[in-house]
Amino acid sequence: MLHGILDGARKELLGEVRRQLGELRVALVRAGVRDDEQKALGRSITQLDELFLLVVVGEFNAGKSAVINALLGEQVLEEGVTPTTTRIELLKHGEERTRTPSGGGYEEITVPMAILREMCIVDTPGTNAVVRGHEALTRDFVPRSDLVLFVTSADRPFTESERAFLEAIRDWGKKVVVAVNKTDILDKPADVDTVVEFVRSKLRELLGLRPEVFAVSARRAQKARAAGADTEPHPTGLRPLEQYLTRTLDEAERLRIKLASPVGVALSVLDRVAGSARERLSVVEADEAALREIESQLALHVQEQSREFRLLVAEIDKLLVELEKRGASFLERTLRVFRTPALFDGDAVAGAFRQEVMAGLPTAIDKRVEGVVDGVVGGEARLWPEVVERLKRRRAVHGERMGPEVKVHPVNRARPLEALQRECRRGVDGYDAVREGRRLAGAARWAALATLLLPVAGLAVAAATVARTGTASGAVTGIVVAAGLVAAGLAPLPALLRREKARLEESVEALRQRLTTALRAGFERELQAGQRRVKDAVAPFGGLVRAEGERVRALSADIEGRRRDLSALRTRIEALK
Repeated sequence: MLHGILDGARKELLGEVRRQLGELRVALVRAGVRDDEQKALGRSITQLDELFLLVVVGEFNAGKSAVINALLGEQVLEEGVTPTTTRIELLKHGEERTRTPSGGGYEEITVPMAILREMCIVDTPGTNAVVRGHEALTRDFVPRSDLVLFVTSADRPFTESERAFLEAIRDWGKKVVVAVNKTDILDKPADVDTVVEFVRSKLRELLGLRPEVFAVSARRAQKARAAGADTEPHPTGLRPLEQYLTRTLDEAERLRIKLASPVGVALSVLDRVAGSARERLSVVEADEAALREIESQLALHVQEQSREFRLLVAEIDKLLVELEKRGASFLERTLRVFRTPALFDGDAVAGAFRQEVMAGLPTAIDKRVEGVVDGVVGGEARLWPEVVERLKRRRAVHGERMGPEVKVHPVNRARPLEALQRECRRGVDGYDAVREGRRLAGAARWAALATLLLPVAGLAVAAATVARTGTASGAVTGIVVAAGLVAAGLAPLPALLRREKARLEESVEALRQRLTTALRAGFERELQAGQRRVKDAVAPFGGLVRAEGERVRALSADIEGRRRDLSALRTRIEALK
């Protein structure tokens, strides 16, 4: 149809229309857009290679077939007060009259008429036909049209079903012309003007459309044609409609409409795909919000567990502070000069050290370890139902796409408790109370012995002084020196007390470091294992959301880019001269 009337610029524009629509069609297939949207675009692209297509639509009994017959000047289509058009009928030029069923769900009628050399005309079943399949056929055919002639009846103009159907036509981006038929039933010309203005205002108010509106009487026009002239006392209104279709729609205008029609369909399809993408994106955003909530819950879980862990470590610190106090008190009571004889009983010293200083420490630490494990296990047990509930809500949206249903994970307390207690016992065992008690007893015996021998050493010093000096004052000096050493704490027993207190402090600090290290390692290991279990359960959903989010956002960006390109293309088409 187009090749004979296209110059270089117009051919280039046609090629650009084909290119963009072809790319869009491929993109819609890749994006998994509904088949009906893809087919509608495909049908509109096909129309580029066909004659200008005028599709006549409207309710049954509005007189669509009568208007077409009046335009043709002959009774080509059947007319009646009941639905007579039961399938789409495509009228095209032919050397003789034929009627042939088409595999596309419509019937081809060829008629040797001049108007059909310029355009094909399609008669459709009524939009409110008793057989609802008729309406579906009409809606399927509209995307193929270049121009839609909407016929309404003057006795019931702009019904609700007509409004709904016109809305669908508008959404396809089609150019519309309206014919108000059966004006012969109105008494006065003013009544005709009132009905036409009513239709115009409704189109403008409800649909935002400003199409050409023609008042016609197909019945009078046919009678006039049969009589050979327009002898009716009232005009038929058909001539202005004929002139619009044959003169106003000249080659350039028909070309503009022919090129703009599939572009309008493409933009309409893009609008619906964009709407669908927005809906899908809202689902993705809700999914992403659910994932963020789960991540926040995990972070809060870690914070709570860390806080509880610090409290339990503080309790262990308190145990060790008390141990150090007991040890210092024991040393002060035991390593005294007046208790020197008792220090020679090493077993008694070692036993008292274990009993008074170390007794009950392993049991107390085991209890604190139980507290750490119970905190981790209890926290994870509280976390799972919240995670599962959030995933359950999203499953209601996605169904089986989310993979296997996630259940509340049973948390094993015995395994981490046993492992952590074993590690902490190794830390406690690093301080060997038996060995320390024996070592202390041995050191105490030597210190006691040295303490007992100190006065003797003083007397020996005094005797040596008397022998050397021959005076008693030297002896006094030796005894005073020995007494001074004891008083200054430089005697073996007081010195041992200081050393043992320092050693006890170092030992307790080392024990604290070992316990803290073991506890922290076990705590972090179990905490991370619990987080891994939750993250592994959420991972299939997270993967689905990320993939869907990437697809939808890429689709939205592609739609927006194609919409800009097609809008620019439509502007170029509208500027054709």
